[in-house]
Amino acid sequence: MSENIVQRLRDQIENDIFSGRLPTGHRLDETKLANQFGVSRTPVREALMQLGAIGLIEIRPRRGAIVVEPAPHRVYEMFEVMAELEAMAGRHAARRHTSADCGTLLAAHEKCGRSLQAGDADAYYYDNDAFHAAIYEASHNDFLKEQCIALHRRLRPYRRLQLRARNRMDNSFAEHDRIVKAILNGNGDEAAAALRMHIAIQGERFSDLVAQIAAERGGLSG
Repeated sequence: MSENIVQRLRDQIENDIFSGRLPTGHRLDETKLANQFGVSRTPVREALMQLGAIGLIEIRPRRGAIVVEPAPHRVYEMFEVMAELEAMAGRHAARRHTSADCGTLLAAHEKCGRSLQAGDADAYYYDNDAFHAAIYEASHNDFLKEQCIALHRRLRPYRRLQLRARNRMDNSFAEHDRIVKAILNGNGDEAAAALRMHIAIQGERFSDLVAQIAAERGGLSG
């Protein structure tokens, strides 16, 4: 089974949930989805399991997969925790990174830059994943890395959507630049502060995310 197929299915179902095509309470039928995408039920089942793991759907006895989008305050709370976990990873990475870690982080940063220049938000999203994974690896704390990855995955659809906001990719890349410089300079406090600011979604940025979700849904009905 190709991971690319599962990823494509998962991303499309995420998009359909946020656009309102699949509203809260909607039952997701594996057979119908398989026919819709022209695939077997196996990748559909895997995509639904991944969506269940991040809380966008629930697998219920006798009802199957049901869309259950988290409330905005729950999303806000998850971003708050993610900001602190990332700050910790950045602080550790600044103190503990190796020359190999430096190479991986710089390569990931450069790849984000190429996606930005191409104006490809989807590519930037996945390159951004690799960038943050490089920081977790450079922290040399396996438990912290596991927690970061788990919450990073739960916030995946919201982070993807955020990149569609005006100037968000440009701002994200500029924030990455400050993070890289702080880590490579061994400045743990600066790396932590830069990552906390990069992840925290407060005030206007949270309002922008909520507005973006509403715009996605409004675009469907309009």
